[in-house]
Amino acid sequence: MHAPGSSCSQKTRIFLNLKGIPWESHVVDLRSAANYEPWYLGINPRGLVPCLVHDGAVHIESNDIIEYLEEAFPEPALIPVDRRGRVHELLRMEDELHRYLRILTFRYVIPTRPGAMKSEDALERLRNHDGTISGQVDSRKQDEIRFWEAANREGIADGQVSESIIRFRSAVGDLNSALNDSEFILGCELSVVDIAWYVYASRLIAAGYPVHRWHVHVGAWYDRLDARPEFRAEVSLPPA
Repeated sequence: MHAPGSSCSQKTRIFLNLKGIPWESHVVDLRSAANYEPWYLGINPRGLVPCLVHDGAVHIESNDIIEYLEEAFPEPALIPVDRRGRVHELLRMEDELHRYLRILTFRYVIPTRPGAMKSEDALERLRNHDGTISGQVDSRKQDEIRFWEAANREGIADGQVSESIIRFRSAVGDLNSALNDSEFILGCELSVVDIAWYVYASRLIAAGYPVHRWHVHVGAWYDRLDARPEFRAEVSLPPA
């Protein structure tokens, strides 16, 4: 289950494309808050996409899905065996930036006025659903609720935007250094880290962040990946 404009869904679809894994698509309409309907919350209590059901087991969170699929379908390898620890750490760092990507998305890519970020009905469904993750109360669900409640009250504040830009300028600057003399982020081979950051770079460019001007090596790397249909086809945003 996925959504066309979701950055995490885009990352997972590119991974599936490159691995050649057959999969069945179920689109979840985020605009109508279908991800907060009881049927979907029964599958993923966080109400987020993507979500994978494989061999009867449910897997949530894009990076967890990708690492699971790499184990289940090891060829072609997109997580080098000798770099698994490093890849896991880099994906964790990328995940920590997701909140800041969301801020820039809802300020510049899908601008939405305060009070209309997320319907109260949808939030109430999320609040009242008592699903657990691995049998535990899910603290991340509360983080989601707090984010949307604040966004509904105040919109996306200038201070949030400034912090997001500062964090991305630092993170993408580190990537720029890594790509100074390498074709890919981890060296000479394409990996899932390239997939994750390609999606982020695509969204940053859509938000007006000057990737090519501020980070020339990242810009050249992005253009090489963007020329590949397995990548480009998955990051096209739906109409506003």
